Amino acid sequence: MKHVVSISLGASDRDHRVQETFGEETVLIERRGTDGDKEKFRRLIRELDGQVDAFGLGGTDLYIFAGKKRYTFRESAALAACAVKTPIVDGSGLKNTLERRVVRFLTEACGWKLAGKRALVVCAVDRFGLAEALTKAGCKTVFGDLLFGLGLPLPIRSLAGLERLARIVAPIITQLPVSWFYPTGAEQSGRKPRFTRYFEDSDIIAGDFHFIRRYMPDDMSGKTIITNTVTAKDKALLSRAGVEWLVTTTPEFNGRSFGTNVLEAVLVALSPKRGGQLTPEEYSRLLDQLDIRPRVEKLSE
Repeated sequence: MKHVVSISLGASDRDHRVQETFGEETVLIERRGTDGDKEKFRRLIRELDGQVDAFGLGGTDLYIFAGKKRYTFRESAALAACAVKTPIVDGSGLKNTLERRVVRFLTEACGWKLAGKRALVVCAVDRFGLAEALTKAGCKTVFGDLLFGLGLPLPIRSLAGLERLARIVAPIITQLPVSWFYPTGAEQSGRKPRFTRYFEDSDIIAGDFHFIRRYMPDDMSGKTIITNTVTAKDKALLSRAGVEWLVTTTPEFNGRSFGTNVLEAVLVALSPKRGGQLTPEEYSRLLDQLDIRPRVEKLSE
């Protein structure tokens, strides 16, 4: 049996453990949070290195993208370097493939009409494939990178603007601690509504769930959420807020949708290719072979 472990800087109360079958292979999947404790993070990686088939790097990003340019977080790279024998992935290699497929699935398999819908992508450099796919599907899209990442009242309204911002800001922020602009540890469970009018003005809210939950208003009536890393408790929160549709880019496993880093680690563990991250074509081929589909669930009328 394959064994995949996601080590996360996030809250330990979101930990989960499940066995799932993919084709003819059974995979034990674990998520272990360290509550923002980087030393505990390093210790867990070192203890399990060589004992598991793949690591997921959770609660932080190793890379962010804008267009074809990739930027590396210095702090995350240092954490990932603790894994010497076992491949470690953060989900970014899969995101561009998986999240574009999700938008295509919604339009082609589900028959959703996205053209003209107003979409808010809370952090697009973290989900560039999703941001680009929604834009190309005809959504009127706002990117909230400055709003929710840096707390600046400056929405971005075009992919070209996002790429220009990334070229200026990414080389700087990737040298800073991730906790300065992304919720880690106990902050992942807190609520702090911010720039709520951008949520209220949108039909679709897309992107990292920790950003969505932390900054969304209490009333989300009629909204569609496209995200991942959703627990049963998170789903209940969205239902109470009146969210109509929940789409998770990763499948539901025993009541929980894991982060993209977990699914990428599963694919790496199952791939006959050894050594870590796969190509977009290899990810796409595995997703088809294993019939991995998004979760699309109606929460309220």
